[in-house]
Amino acid sequence: MHYAVRVAQRAPSPGRRVGVALVSEHNALVCSAFEGEARGASWYRTLRSKMHERGTSGAHSAYLTVNTLAADGSFELAELLKDVRIDRVHVGLPDPALTRYLDADPVTARGPVHRFPDELQRRILRQNRQWYAVSEQSIECNPHYSTHRISAAVCAGLASRGFALSRKDVDAHRRRGALASLICRRYGIEYKEADGAVSGALAEAFDAKYGAYDQAYDARAAHARWAQDFLSVYRRSSARPLSTASILNVGVGSGHEAAALFPQCPQVTFADIAERGLAGISRRFPWSRTVVSSAEDLSALPENSYDLYVSLRTYNSSFFDTSAAAREAYRVLKPGAVIVVSVANGFLYTQRDRVVPGLLIPGSDFVDLYRGMDTARLIGADLGGAGFTDIRMFPTRTEIYLSAVTA
Repeated sequence: MHYAVRVAQRAPSPGRRVGVALVSEHNALVCSAFEGEARGASWYRTLRSKMHERGTSGAHSAYLTVNTLAADGSFELAELLKDVRIDRVHVGLPDPALTRYLDADPVTARGPVHRFPDELQRRILRQNRQWYAVSEQSIECNPHYSTHRISAAVCAGLASRGFALSRKDVDAHRRRGALASLICRRYGIEYKEADGAVSGALAEAFDAKYGAYDQAYDARAAHARWAQDFLSVYRRSSARPLSTASILNVGVGSGHEAAALFPQCPQVTFADIAERGLAGISRRFPWSRTVVSSAEDLSALPENSYDLYVSLRTYNSSFFDTSAAAREAYRVLKPGAVIVVSVANGFLYTQRDRVVPGLLIPGSDFVDLYRGMDTARLIGADLGGAGFTDIRMFPTRTEIYLSAVTA
């Protein structure tokens, strides 16, 4: 992967920097190419020409920094895979011209395609800064998300507690435990104190961003039927009427989702690390129970207590441990109970009132079209690891739902 990124750097400037490397099963370089290596030829044409000259017909792995679209709208990676036998494919970023899923895209249609790690994705973005900055995948088109960054807020919160970390430090330690461990090493304190500082900074950051969240900036503002999407997923997963279920809603934010989904549900408990959102929920649902708690630690709640666990757009949050949250969800649910979680998969392009699918690459201003599906698959694996069965995925216009049941 690193080699493909270095190859891309050799592309002439100005212009898009794209690199590809083919590798044998023994991890030996078979062939490589970059955009602009041959005048007027794409990386794909250059690579095919080199392979023909060397009599090479295949490779074990392909590493491509950008899944580029050709002028005719076809995917050059798809053309390569038609002609060349390749067992494993690794892709860095989608072409920024992509604003929706296309049937011919090998990343979404071929099956498992491995992705470059976040650090290398950010390097690819820097290589092509001008190219991506003017794309619709830039979150500059959504003022709320471009000005309210969780990592920046966490940095500020930790600094106020005497722990000065850079954005680079925070972006490199995106799990709560990893960030607490970094503070332990750097400041020589006990883990409990460091974890408390991280917990407080996270609570403040999410409270500031979502406690009084303006739904006008939400992708669901452009899709009035998002609540029906949720209900459809639930009905496919459980025969119990929602109004009779004992519900645990984890990660409630400003309460907008709960107000739309659970107004007729008398048995509902709300959990969140942000107190402002919970205060709003208490006013809307005076009969409900509220608990200040993270999804990863629901120790305040007893096991085998709920028929339904709902957590929308929380499992893809910054600094979130999905495996720990899945284990806690399994613990508090009754046998045969249902979990429904969702991954946010769209940002509202406020200037055009439409949704651009994808999730934000941490430490960047770019929405990755593929990241939502990648994240959903990882969450599904964590649900399976926690003991859930019958795991199903339901993509919708604004998010990707997953449902499962306890054994």
